[in-house]
Amino acid sequence: MNESIIDVRKMTKRFGSRTVVNDIALQVRRGEIYGFLGPNGSGKTTFIRMLCGLLKCDAGEGTVLGYDIFRQSELIKRHVGYMTQKFSFWEDLTIAENLDFVARIFEVPNRRKAVAASIERLGLADRSTQLAGELSGGWKQRLALAACLIHQPELLLLDEPTAGVDPKARREFWDQIHSLAAEGLTFLITTHYMDEAERCHRLAYIAYGDLLTSGTVAEVIEEAGLHTWEVSIMTNDQ
Repeated sequence: MNESIIDVRKMTKRFGSRTVVNDIALQVRRGEIYGFLGPNGSGKTTFIRMLCGLLKCDAGEGTVLGYDIFRQSELIKRHVGYMTQKFSFWEDLTIAENLDFVARIFEVPNRRKAVAASIERLGLADRSTQLAGELSGGWKQRLALAACLIHQPELLLLDEPTAGVDPKARREFWDQIHSLAAEGLTFLITTHYMDEAERCHRLAYIAYGDLLTSGTVAEVIEEAGLHTWEVSIMTNDQ
């Protein structure tokens, strides 16, 4: 699909004299899984927060889901699901109670039905009455994803969603992401894992606020112009 869900240009954010995001342009198409890579402190989280209206840009223009990033940030918030780096739900509430609370915030119609459907979709039915604080990292991740989906957004912004999660849970999470993308949901995902980057349709790499490269995995590797060498040591017996 060629419809642009994210289409922004010259995105810039400064904190004092420090430029954290510098003149970045990004286009993400509907149904695409777009990977956003870069070291800690490179500006990935700041960029995502500007996209969903949590931070105001110092400069830039464009749209998210067709809404202007400056004039319609409140509408963007209503139609985007944002999963933060740190687990940000209530540990003294059960899975079902957490989802019900989020559904109330978004004024989801038929709230109880929506919560039950979200629990079933993410495989949380057997743990729906368990306190969130008792969950492992992988199950907390599932709860966070279910909460992001409760209001049926068209775009999910996931900020290092698999950090600190075991390999099995990471694989299951990415299988779920690809299943949702096949239904038309769009993703912008920050990650440090190269194996996860390879599962994205396209990538962008940011360092110290500057966008260094973007494209498919094959295009990014080709543009880097890297060469691999193999050295073998021969012994006298060979």
